[in-house]
Amino acid sequence: MKSRIAIIDSLGAHGSSHHFYLFGQVKGLSECGVHVSLYTNNVTENPNYNGVNFYSFYKNLFGRRSKILAGIRYIFGSICSVVHARFSGVKICHYHLFHVNILVLFDFILSKILGMKVVYTIHDIVSFENEKSNKKWNKWLYKRADKILTHNHFSEKIFSENYTDLKNKIDIIPHGNYVPFLEAKTDKSFSRTYLSIPQDKKVLLFFGMIKKVKGLEVLLQSLRNVIDQNPDSLLVIAGRVWKNDFSLYQKIIDENNLSNHCLIHDKFIPHDDVGHYYASADLIVLPYKRIYQSGVLMMSLSYEKAVLVSDLPPHTEVIVDKETGFVFKTESPKSLSEKLNSILSDVDNLEKIRKKGAELIKTKYDWTEIGILTKKSYQSIL
Repeated sequence: MKSRIAIIDSLGAHGSSHHFYLFGQVKGLSECGVHVSLYTNNVTENPNYNGVNFYSFYKNLFGRRSKILAGIRYIFGSICSVVHARFSGVKICHYHLFHVNILVLFDFILSKILGMKVVYTIHDIVSFENEKSNKKWNKWLYKRADKILTHNHFSEKIFSENYTDLKNKIDIIPHGNYVPFLEAKTDKSFSRTYLSIPQDKKVLLFFGMIKKVKGLEVLLQSLRNVIDQNPDSLLVIAGRVWKNDFSLYQKIIDENNLSNHCLIHDKFIPHDDVGHYYASADLIVLPYKRIYQSGVLMMSLSYEKAVLVSDLPPHTEVIVDKETGFVFKTESPKSLSEKLNSILSDVDNLEKIRKKGAELIKTKYDWTEIGILTKKSYQSIL
């Protein structure tokens, strides 16, 4: 494939692990023979991959009190990125989309004025960030885009239900693993000491931003029954609160006398510490009530940790209960506590399932395989 592709993404490494997704995407495409350039911000480091051009035209976007100034800087970064891509021979601009706003429309119109195809990977079909996002804007944009990519069949289904006349534009491209970007910690004892986690506990980990849709209250409501049967259990909560109030969760902890069984690190977790949290854990719990695709799930499997997930379709497209992980009934503390007690009572089976999950993430969700699928999607619009 001789055509040149530009991945244009202003978010990059700001406040999350999204840049690892970008790095995996461009690496996989390059390995499949696609000429790819990544345009992002100045807080994202160049991954220095062979065959991948890297540009950081989005300057100083974050931490600004003035939204107007941030918007001006965004527009300037987009103009530099899109114009540079066009005069470098790029045929397709590929954007990652979490919600539609005026800046997204600006990028689209500029790309089209310069004669390029536009592809969107849509992460949230109905935005978690802005549920009042203007559906008319969304439909206007999606109708004129050349290709829409979603991560799984569930997202494709929701998109098709919301935009019935656009379903022929969709391709499913899975979320890849984080294996190439991790430095997994292998010394559990050291990591627990580093984080002040007791050595003699069975550690359950809830990791990531604490959003209402992630169901932390379901996990906490299940915990009393777990402690009664497994008194050496400890729940570690690691992540900052996002548009939420932790007092709701603290109330459940207090009412159920769970304080001695909960270690709360409700803060931003620095990248250098992430591996220690995963190394310290015996099981990662994802009690989500709503999700399109979980980066935490892919991260957990990439760290070769066993996972327990709610039975939402995006989870069960990845995890088969008692084969590659464990599954409980969504929003059911009773189902969750029963599953946790069953898992914690059979350590040998937990280890067997952990290994199967690790093998799954390394094979089916390898970035080269995903690059092949993405390349085919690009070819369908050229």
